[in-house]
Formats: sequence, structure tokens, C-alpha cells
Amino acid sequence: MKYFDIPKGTRDFSSIEINNRNFIINIIQNQFELFGFQPIETPSFEKTSIINGNYGEEGNSLIFRILNSGDVLKKKISDFLKSIKNLDKQNISSNVSDILTQYVSDKVLRYDLTVPLIRYIVMYKKQILFPFKRYQIQPVWRADKPQKGRFREFYQCDSDIISFHPSLWEEIELIQLGNSIFTKLNLPIIIYINHIDVLKGLIEISGIQKKFWKQFIICLDKWNKIGQELVKKEMKSKGMSSKSLDKISHFLNMKTSFHEIYEDLYIAFENSNSGKKGIDELYFIFKMIKHVSRKHIKLKWSLSLSRGMNYYTGIIWEMVPDNDMNEYSIGGGGRYNLSHFFGKKNVSGTGFSLGLDRIYLSMVQNNLFKKNINFCSSKILFINFGHKEVLHAYSIINFLREKGISTQLYPNNIRIGKQFKYAKKQNIPFVIIIGKNEIKNNKIKVKYIKEQLEKEYNNIHDLLKDLF
Repeated sequence: MKYFDIPKGTRDFSSIEINNRNFIINIIQNQFELFGFQPIETPSFEKTSIINGNYGEEGNSLIFRILNSGDVLKKKISDFLKSIKNLDKQNISSNVSDILTQYVSDKVLRYDLTVPLIRYIVMYKKQILFPFKRYQIQPVWRADKPQKGRFREFYQCDSDIISFHPSLWEEIELIQLGNSIFTKLNLPIIIYINHIDVLKGLIEISGIQKKFWKQFIICLDKWNKIGQELVKKEMKSKGMSSKSLDKISHFLNMKTSFHEIYEDLYIAFENSNSGKKGIDELYFIFKMIKHVSRKHIKLKWSLSLSRGMNYYTGIIWEMVPDNDMNEYSIGGGGRYNLSHFFGKKNVSGTGFSLGLDRIYLSMVQNNLFKKNINFCSSKILFINFGHKEVLHAYSIINFLREKGISTQLYPNNIRIGKQFKYAKKQNIPFVIIIGKNEIKNNKIKVKYIKEQLEKEYNNIHDLLKDLF
């Protein structure tokens, strides 16, 4: 027998899983629109020139490249071989991959939804009304190592605000949006928040050399995940001094309130304009958010939270479930600059991306689907007694479907017990029985599967009143 399998990092989904996922998507979509976000969609693949260079060296290595259509290898391989003959032998190993890629692939699968959004805005900026509030719910692909909660094909749910006059109220609105979504999902969340300028301030007061900035940010993000000793060890192995780390360890280990950390850091940032700007903006967020209702979200300042300094320019955040299970991040985002695309100052975007698949796993782990959802494939199943009976039943079947009631006809005239068993396994609550006696007496017999009782009705209208 032939063995079938699917690529690593991908999954098949059953009807129940799809219904559960649609439950999440519908809530997220409804809340996006409730907050004034409008939907857009972009292609599943983009030009390599659009994507390359936007995700750093590590991100670029995780991009799925698409082979150009047709027998591209056969057509282009000779050109490729000619081109590498002219390369310096010392540089051939570093350049051959890039050159081959240029010949055989000029498209890549979408890595995230943010870069396609920026491309969309630049292309259609004359048709867009700003501030532009958009949402997208689409799949993305990453050639990552598959593991629990990490897939190669997964859905992102993004909401972004693009504005010519940025305001911190946009961040507050997004926090409220997150609160509204996770309240509806009954999933408590912690938002860890920080600021790129605060990270710059920490770098300045620690005396870390500029050549180590990138490595510092990568290591810093692990501070609360793997522990400070391992992070210090990793930083030292990359050339950063112990003295620099000791200058900021005090702040990173503080477990006090936002305002206490704020006061200490403000003094430490006396000579850092970036640092002071960052904590001032965070102060505004924490001060204003106290006056806004939040049910399922806690907002916490995490000094070690870091995201790409080449990309983000302001407040950054990460969302994790609020429980003791040490679950993975289910969302994140921040503010980024778009001025160079428009030739104007102060054009920026802010938003967050939710991982649909990770939200799904968190809800399964917390048994939230059992509490909220009771799916069935249809509301009604008609028993099949044969051609004559089915033709008589079809007028009722059509009527029910026109009313928007999901209705099935069992396709085969087999033993009635098996047809009832099918209804029970499919969680179909009502079975309609129209046999010869029901046709003769002009009756509609209904069996209530859960209650295990039968009722007869004189017409379809009485049935609808009773059932729905």
C-alpha cells in the first residue's frame, strides 16, 4: 500500500478544528471591524525584491522561494554556469547561491503581512484615506524548524494604523482592541510593553560599543526566558564586557511597579535623550490606560523585551496567555517608520499581529472550546426510505434550506438504525421521518435525538415554531 505524508510543519484540519478556528476568526474579524479597521488581501507570494532585506539575515534564511514557472533550470542553467566562471574563486562560495537564486527564482511566499501592507500602501497611496486602518487575516509561510506552536504554514491576523500624524492614542486603541478580542475569547492575556528608545538608552548608559548593538538586542530578549546568567554568558562570549552588563542588570531585575522603575530610569537617562523620550511615551500609555476599562488584559513593562531595532521605532509589545503554563507568545507588534516611502516626515504605522494557530492551541489547552461551542454538521437529517418518499420530502427540505436551516438527506436507503446512528455521531439534533404512513396521513414526524422522543406535526410551520 502506498504511504502518504504531508510536508513537515504543515497540518490537515478536521471539520471540528475548522469550525473552532472559524469561531476564533469570526470574533477577531468582528472586533477589528468594530474598531473601524477595514479588510484588505494581498497575494500569497511577492516579488523577491520587495521581501529581501526586510527581515534581517535570520529572517531571510527562513523565506520560501518559488521556482520560476516552466523548465527554468534547463533554460537558465547554462547562463548560470557561464556567470560563475567569471567569479573570483575565493568569492565563489559566497556568491554562487545568490547568483543561482537570481536566475531561477524571483518570487517568494509571503513571510508576514506587514511588508506586503507597506508595498500595498506605497502602490495605492493616492487612493487611500489616511489615517488608514486595515486588517488582514491570511496565511504566511516560514522555513522554520517545526516544533510545538511553531509551524511552517500558519495564519496571522494583523491590524495596523498608518498615519501622517502619529498619536499614542493609536497604541491605546490597539491595546483596547486586544482586550476586546480576548474578552470575547475568554482568554486572559498579558501584554508586555517596551520602547525602542528605552533600549537605545540602555545601550548608551551601559557603554556597549555600536558594533555589539545588534547582538545585545538579540541576547537581551532572552533575559526573562533563559535566565540572566546564561544571557550574560552569551553576551560575554560575543565580546561584550561584564562591566557594561552590570550597569543595566539592576534595572532588568527590578520587579517593582512601573512608576518606581520609571523614576530610577529617568535619573539614569539624564544624558540620554532617546531613553527619556522612550520612558515619557511609556508613561503616557500607563497613565491613560488606567482610565480605560480592561477585563482580560494586563499591561506590564518589560525592559528586556526587544524587537528589531532596524524595523521598529517606538513602542513595542508582545502578548502571552496569562497562566502558569509558560506558553509561547501569541501576538506582538509595535510602531515602525514609513517616512522614506512617502518623502515626508512623521509617517508611521503601528499595529499588532496575532497568531491564529497559537491562539487555537491556547484555547484547546484551557478547554475553552468545550465551554463555548457545540458544533453540529447540520440541524436536521431526513431519513431515506426510497425514491418516492425522498421526492415527497424534497419540498420540505428545500423550504428549510431557503429559511437558512442546514438540512441533510441521507443518501442511501439503508437500515434506519444506521441512519439514526449517523445523525447521533454527527451531533445532528433532529431527524425527520417521512415514510409511507406519514405521506398517507400528511404528517411530519420528528425525532429529538438528545431527548430520545418523537413528535408529529401537521405542517412545516408548526414544526419550525417548535424546533426554532
